Amino acid sequence: MSNYGVDPSGNPLDRFGLSRPVWLLGWISFFTDTASEMIYPLLPLFLTKTLGAGAMSLGVIEGVAEGANSVLKILSGWLADRTGQPKRLVLAGYGLSSLARPLISFVTAWPQVLGLRFIDRLGKGIRTSPRDALLARFAPDKTRGRVYGFHRAMDHAGAVAGPLVATAYLYFYPDAYRSLFTWTLVPGLIVIALILRLPNQKTSAPSATSASRPPSSTLRPPLPRRFYSAMAVITLFALGNASDAFILLRLSDLGVASVWIPIIWSGLHVVKMTSSVLGGALSDRFGRRAMIALGYLWYAAIYAAFAWVTTRHAAIAIFLAYGVYFGLTEGVEKAWVADLSPEGARGMAFGVYNAALGVGGLASSLIFGAIWTRVSPAWAFLTGAGFALAACVLLYLMFSDAQDSRHQR
Repeated sequence: MSNYGVDPSGNPLDRFGLSRPVWLLGWISFFTDTASEMIYPLLPLFLTKTLGAGAMSLGVIEGVAEGANSVLKILSGWLADRTGQPKRLVLAGYGLSSLARPLISFVTAWPQVLGLRFIDRLGKGIRTSPRDALLARFAPDKTRGRVYGFHRAMDHAGAVAGPLVATAYLYFYPDAYRSLFTWTLVPGLIVIALILRLPNQKTSAPSATSASRPPSSTLRPPLPRRFYSAMAVITLFALGNASDAFILLRLSDLGVASVWIPIIWSGLHVVKMTSSVLGGALSDRFGRRAMIALGYLWYAAIYAAFAWVTTRHAAIAIFLAYGVYFGLTEGVEKAWVADLSPEGARGMAFGVYNAALGVGGLASSLIFGAIWTRVSPAWAFLTGAGFALAACVLLYLMFSDAQDSRHQR
């Protein structure tokens, strides 16, 4: 047994305080994002230049892709709690996305992209809540922020690798978007192989003998009121958190050449990767609320800057600084969800959390696309900044006691 202790499921920890299942889940996210980010930063250009779609179509595609699977995230979270076997749902979700993603290479019109993005996001809806609940099972309470921060860092590391692969490919095969998209099948198959290596331990769920017990004993523990208060804050922020595809489009409008978009996108994820580890660890020490509030303020400042920037060099600098927001909030919010929910209800808790992000993303992308098209890009970004500031204020009004944002339940 390792000299560094064990996680809550009995798996030995290494010198970084992480167990083997945490590393496996990290590599799964790495290869998934490698495949996804070989496509995502190029999708706005593929839609507008190859398929002739406009900004509003982009808003519809990204909004529906992120929002239409919201109910499925709740259902998959509930199933993870009910069956106690989240691994099966994780495998099904990643498998569906891995098979749907390469098919984008065959589309001829933007509604087909919408359909495939929808299927891809259905896979994400199936896997995300069970995976996050499974990760909580392998995360010691006192280092939960570090575990979720590490997972987000691995996710972003894949988002560094994906654009680099795409850039190298397009350098040798200019504008060969379709064949590039086909190659995303390779990391998808690696993901499936890694999932099969995850331990088959069941999480807390009603046992087979529960039929002889009172009905109430088979129910999941209720989620506390402060959990729903946290969801209200996160949903308000999500209403201003539009798809990053609009930022990529903004860079293009300001004169950044399409061949450099994947490189810049990769640079963004280098910032995300490094700041995620630091942000998660700092939240274990200083509390979730402080880090999330700082992230919302940073986001508001970045969006306000995008409203007024006029040169491509300044836009690139702001874009890279944007990555700090993710490090301050993404892993920290997930650790906060785990803090606020009892073990037997974490699948449902992450389902509600991911649904809130999805619904907010749907509304935000539609609102952002409409303001961009009918008013101006500047006002679209300022609207997002306003929602972020409002969410920061609500966070402090609803959680006046800092203990509510630390790793306590």
